Amino acid sequence: MKFGVISLGCDKNRVDSEKMIARLVAAGHTVVSDEEEAQVVIINTCAFTDAAKSEAIDEILDAISRKKSDGKIIVTGCLPQRYIETLEEEFPEVDAFFGVADYDELVPAMEKIAAGDKIFCRGGADDYYGERVLTTPYHYAYLKIAEGCDNHCTYCAIPSIRGKYRSESMEHLLAEAKKLSDDGVKELILVAQDVTRYGVDFDGKPHLTELVRELEKLDFEWIRLLYLEPEMVTDELIEFVRTEPKVCKYMDVPLQHVDDGVLKRMNRHTTEKYTRELVAKIKAAGITMRTSFISGFPGETKEAHRKLADFIREAEIDFAGIFAYSREEGTPADRMRRHLDEAERERRADELRAIEQGVIERKCAEQIGKVVKVIYDGIDYDRQSFYGRTERQSPEIDSVVYFTSPDEVRIGEFYDVEIISADGIDFIGRTI
Repeated sequence: MKFGVISLGCDKNRVDSEKMIARLVAAGHTVVSDEEEAQVVIINTCAFTDAAKSEAIDEILDAISRKKSDGKIIVTGCLPQRYIETLEEEFPEVDAFFGVADYDELVPAMEKIAAGDKIFCRGGADDYYGERVLTTPYHYAYLKIAEGCDNHCTYCAIPSIRGKYRSESMEHLLAEAKKLSDDGVKELILVAQDVTRYGVDFDGKPHLTELVRELEKLDFEWIRLLYLEPEMVTDELIEFVRTEPKVCKYMDVPLQHVDDGVLKRMNRHTTEKYTRELVAKIKAAGITMRTSFISGFPGETKEAHRKLADFIREAEIDFAGIFAYSREEGTPADRMRRHLDEAERERRADELRAIEQGVIERKCAEQIGKVVKVIYDGIDYDRQSFYGRTERQSPEIDSVVYFTSPDEVRIGEFYDVEIISADGIDFIGRTI
């Protein structure tokens, strides 16, 4: 059968989608990019926030509106894992629902739904599957090194959706990475809900640096680390990132807030003092830092908000995603008192975004005149320009380098680019 996949949410979900596609292709089905061609439309969903749930529901409704008389729809991932009973009632037009660990059931399901069966499956336990069909450009790929989370932040539903933290075996990860390297991937991006705790479930100790040292033996140019929990970012890990030749000088460390009272209610395992010291250490090591902050958490006072605003202004973190608190049913934060109304949460978030925008623009302007190593990602036809990234920019979430070249350039190759100006948070340059 011909099938198409719509993958929503994070890069961890993207890896699930890539392995889902590989399973189906190996079974003889054909993946297509045009929804009109597809006999089966598969929507891999996210349910992390209200916005993510709304996006998923909109995609389901759109697929239903386009459904052919003989077409089929499969919904997978976090949304059915969390709300399968409700979805069965609200979307009878959907032919199958699968949770986050039911992808092994997809291949036999294709024949069953073709015969008119309805399938509702949640709570499976997939075996490890190492094959991928990349949906990123072929020069970079994500490697999901663990599943689930044990941190139990009070605002987060991930532990209830994805379960306890489970590291993938190093043997499996190295074999999967070897295939990616052999296929020409230049940049490997390690992801998990918490990358820093990789291997803790093996023997009580983290094994992230051990894994990365083995990955460095493969033919990657860059290895990037995302989602490093702040309490697990030790001096040793900072030094490791600073000195390892293939590791990008870039750390994604979600801080979420800086006020002690808010951090405690979030069940974050840090304090303002620790946070300020950690940021100072990362900056002193010359490492670019990305973080995220939640604005308008229940009980966040005006003073706590001002403290966070001042911190963003003073710390000058390279990149920060600012998110208005999203109330998630079933989480401890949902049961807390003193919830702020949505308008105030968004107003505070907008204020913080404006501050961070100024920080990024100032830091961007400081790079004018410098020569940087850029991996060429693609062409922006509206700008009539190539674009790419330095090791200090992660794909799809950070700024980019727009550049021109008098010579031929090839996607996935590296070029020295002189930064000649800035356009907001993005760089403008030319190859030298």
